[in-house]
Amino acid sequence: MEDEQRKQLGGNPDWMSCLPEELLDVPLWNLAIPGSHDSMAFCLDVSSPVQRSEPCLLRVIDRLLPCWTRPCVYRWATTQQSVLSDQCELGVRFLDLRIARKPAGGSKLFFAHGIYTLITVKEALDELATWLDAHPKEIVIVCCSHFESLTGEDHTSLVEYIITLFREKLCSSQETPTLRSCWSRGQQVIVSYGNQEVVLQHPELWTGIPYRYADSPDPKKVIAYLEDQKRRGRPAGFYVSGLNLTEDAPYVLLHPLQSMRKMTVKALSLLLGWASEQRPGPQDGGVNIICCDFVGLSQFCSLVIGLNYKPPGGPSTLAARPGGATACCHSNQTTEGRT
Repeated sequence: MEDEQRKQLGGNPDWMSCLPEELLDVPLWNLAIPGSHDSMAFCLDVSSPVQRSEPCLLRVIDRLLPCWTRPCVYRWATTQQSVLSDQCELGVRFLDLRIARKPAGGSKLFFAHGIYTLITVKEALDELATWLDAHPKEIVIVCCSHFESLTGEDHTSLVEYIITLFREKLCSSQETPTLRSCWSRGQQVIVSYGNQEVVLQHPELWTGIPYRYADSPDPKKVIAYLEDQKRRGRPAGFYVSGLNLTEDAPYVLLHPLQSMRKMTVKALSLLLGWASEQRPGPQDGGVNIICCDFVGLSQFCSLVIGLNYKPPGGPSTLAARPGGATACCHSNQTTEGRT
């Protein structure tokens, strides 16, 4: 992330350690947590083929006209703009990692969203581990999913690497994690793994986390969908409310000069307006993880973190706190130039 942009947006590198005492024993699934949708879709490889899971029409066109298809998919599949450590500096504590075996990628595993990434899974996890060492009171939820073309051997190797890398930092799925309990044990990582057969073999892994999203490019429909889901009640544990817009292959092909970034920027005002009205907690309609595309383009992270300071049934206390809920966590930053 560029220094100027970081200065303008501010950061929340240690926001969990700044939360008030009364929140330290609250289960993490009752806190408001910022997340990034398709966290690794900032380093897509425009020379790689379209994913095998993409619609047949798109794969056929990719074989015939790759010089046209791949830049088009790249523009629409890119959903973030900075590395994981920068996302964590902004305050992201939920990482959406969609893992895949890349054609001609050898034994290495990559990520994918439409096309495949340049950065490997091991490189990304190593970067996260280094960031966590520098922020011992921050807890990150790592959601591993999709696993396109992975073999049983790939799963075994990946899980072994995760367990070896994070070791005592892993929070067991047998526990009810709170900030205080995690701090007392030195735990910083909750790994959700979207393969139930693998999860049953490893108590260190959590089952897949429900992700609610509208599957629409229209922000009004996204909000309507999330409101409808709220009326149906919330899951008992972790769950995600996705502010991300989506598009299908025909939409992409009909809008080759547009991009997900442009579409997201136009929708941010509506989407963040909805997010600002939410409250975390176990009650029906209480939010937990809120995910967004391009988390560095707005005050998304600070807004979601600020929801934790709302008293039950009353207005946010942020207005009475100069600099907002996370002012204590900003380092060498001012509020000037923020949008």
